[in-house]
Amino acid sequence: MPSHGSLTKAGKVRSQTPKIPPKPKKNMPPRRRNRWEYVRRIVMAQEATVPRYRR
Repeated sequence: MPSHGSLTKAGKVRSQTPKIPPKPKKNMPPRRRNRWEYVRRIVMAQEATVPRYRR
């Protein structure tokens, strides 16, 4: 029974493909983004509702 291709040709197409530099990431990593959304929604919202008195 013949095989599905010789091992001498393994990786031929991948090695011929030109290397393209990656695009810069636009979004923050999820851990930082979740923390920032928590601060913006919860912490800053609580600070806005607390009355500030002048001396």
